[in-house]
Formats: sequence, structure tokens, C-alpha cells
Amino acid sequence: MDQIEIYTEEINMDQLLKWAGIIDNGAQIKPLLADKRIKLNGNIISERRKKVRTGDVIDIKGIGCWRIITGEA
Repeated sequence: MDQIEIYTEEINMDQLLKWAGIIDNGAQIKPLLADKRIKLNGNIISERRKKVRTGDVIDIKGIGCWRIITGEA
């Protein structure tokens, strides 16, 4: 499992995926959500602005799996 560092207490899912380079723009999250390919801590999500926090695990079917960690500023 790979890791993604964040430097805030929480971040929106669409912003996180852009930050990590998984998607290039916010519109690219729509088909992933529509196809129910994104899981947050094992639960399928449908909100592009779902809050993600340190310790959460994101799994995108066919793309990868990441644990969110706190980065050092």
C-alpha cells in the first residue's frame, strides 16, 4: 500500500486525488464515483467532496490503494 502525505487536518477527496497526481482535474473523479470505484475505509463513496483525514485508506478499483499520512511541514 502506498502513502499520500497531507499537510492539513482534512482534505476533500477530489482535491486529494489531484494533489497526489491520481487525476489531472476535478472532472475526472465523476466517472470513478459513478462506477462506484472509490472506497474510503472500505465503504464506497459517491461524494466528490468527501472529507479525507490522516489514517484513512483510499482504494480505487483498477488504480491503486493508499493510506493517508500527515506530512511534515
